[in-house]
Amino acid sequence: MHASFILSFLLAGATALPTASSNKNRAVAAQDGNLLEARDLLNRNDLENSDSSNCPSAILIYARGSTEPGNLGITVGPILAEALQLAIPDIWIQGVGGPYTADLAPNFFPEGTTDASIDEAKRLFQMAYDKCPDTPVVTAGYRQVILFINLLFLCSFCTLNSQGTVVVGYALSELEGAVQNKVVGAALFGYTKNEQLGGRIPNYPTDRTKIFCLPTDLVCDGTLFILPAHFLYGADAAGPGAEFLIGQINE
Repeated sequence: MHASFILSFLLAGATALPTASSNKNRAVAAQDGNLLEARDLLNRNDLENSDSSNCPSAILIYARGSTEPGNLGITVGPILAEALQLAIPDIWIQGVGGPYTADLAPNFFPEGTTDASIDEAKRLFQMAYDKCPDTPVVTAGYRQVILFINLLFLCSFCTLNSQGTVVVGYALSELEGAVQNKVVGAALFGYTKNEQLGGRIPNYPTDRTKIFCLPTDLVCDGTLFILPAHFLYGADAAGPGAEFLIGQINE
């Protein structure tokens, strides 16, 4: 009787303990959950996926830097998006993706990106206007290029374009009046066209533009030299960058 009780107890305990198979399944499920969460952080398509019957208080259209994954990237984009959402919970966040692949090669094109990338950003601005013509739109872009480019192409006279910033910059420049007028603010982080274009976006109001260029970020002077400062715009995105765009929305 006593032995039978002990045996029953041990068998019950054994069935309650996790098996190697169940542990593996839990690990896979957790990994899948983490991957989905990471993907959600790197990709936002609120504008494309939402309905015009439920327009938000504001819309952000963002272009990530070269080589960054997703359509928001992993540096400035998620930080800026979170800061804006804290202030405006119902804001739509939309990354520029599709034809804009954030590859390195287009940085060396005359405009610093491809026509297809610019057209994709323009398409999103137009979509924002068509879906929610009364909703203010803000935009932002960041430029990031891998440091090894310095070793491959060292030259003081080279100009390296800012793909994320020029995608939204040139798109804004080419928008029609009514669509452009709804874009109430633009923030560019690490703008390598800063020197060439006089610290502004062509054909777009300077009072709606905020350029963030750290003093030791030499790409803002139109050079190819990438120093550590160029990767330090997270604080600007979380603070003054977000504050500027929020102020433009509320103006």
